[in-house]
Amino acid sequence: MNLIWQAYLRNRGAIIQDGRVVDYGHNAAELESTRSATVVSDLSHFGLIQFSGEDAQSFLQGQLSCDVNQVNASAALYGGYCNPKGRLLASFLIWSQSSSNGGGYVMQLPAELGLGIQKRLAMYVLRAKVKLGDTSDIQIRLGVAGDDAEALVRKNLGQIPASRLGVIQGESASIIRLAQNRFELVVAPEKAPAIWEGLSKDAIPVGASCWDWLEIKAGIPIITPATQEQFVPQMANLEAIGGVSFQKGCYPGQEIVARSQYLGKIKRRMYLANIRPRVSENPVEAGDELFGADMGEQSIGMVVNASPSPDGGFDVLAVIQTSSVEAAVVHWKSLAGPSLEVTPLPYPLS
Repeated sequence: MNLIWQAYLRNRGAIIQDGRVVDYGHNAAELESTRSATVVSDLSHFGLIQFSGEDAQSFLQGQLSCDVNQVNASAALYGGYCNPKGRLLASFLIWSQSSSNGGGYVMQLPAELGLGIQKRLAMYVLRAKVKLGDTSDIQIRLGVAGDDAEALVRKNLGQIPASRLGVIQGESASIIRLAQNRFELVVAPEKAPAIWEGLSKDAIPVGASCWDWLEIKAGIPIITPATQEQFVPQMANLEAIGGVSFQKGCYPGQEIVARSQYLGKIKRRMYLANIRPRVSENPVEAGDELFGADMGEQSIGMVVNASPSPDGGFDVLAVIQTSSVEAAVVHWKSLAGPSLEVTPLPYPLS
């Protein structure tokens, strides 16, 4: 996290641990506000990798699951980076940026994965004219969400993208529309305080876990160290949110990803659910295994992401064997553990 920005947020009541805003002293109230009001959140818990140089587009096209040719000054994409076995090493949001901000492409992913993914991708640059750099502290990212988010962003920045994953590169900030009522602003550090002040007049500042909850409810998978190399992209519904292209050329794991799509039904899919642990039990976390009576002691799935729910317990994204969801109650951690209440995702699955 940018140290000057960190000091600024602390002066406004933020409790920060390991570069992540925990909350502003009112965790439960902030979570309820995220459901019912308009909120603003610092997104420094995500890292940024910048790719610049004349071969940046072709290099990324040969490494990532999404069609990088569709990423331009006005359009962002979700995507995945796989190992040769087609298992996700990272999921991300990628956009291009104006030359005034250094040009090239920016990949946003969890900060704890940034250095490792950057080093791995750098191994494959070879003779390509591409430079990779960590720009996490050079650009401040703010999230705005809620019924009044569109009006609030327009009020403070003058314009907004019209469509989902649309981008506007403005003088004060780049604006990415994540959903109808959810936006990300990418801001230069020197401009961030003024924009934060303007937004926080009408939006409630909330911690990173509140933004995590919004991502979960939107069905956006975020691969973390606990879930690296566990899922092919379709298991995490990445193709359903535009993160996989089946028309582009090769990339690591592409043959397995394509075979999973065309030569058989995906046996595991990502579901949205709620889990209510007992008071004596630990919180639900990414990487926790799931079980069902139909498979006995054999795991039938894994939690991808989890966050406290304003309705109680934890809302989760979980990859689960589809036959088990249809045939049996799914349990957290063991057959004796709390059951999952599966709810509809906000997008269809093929």
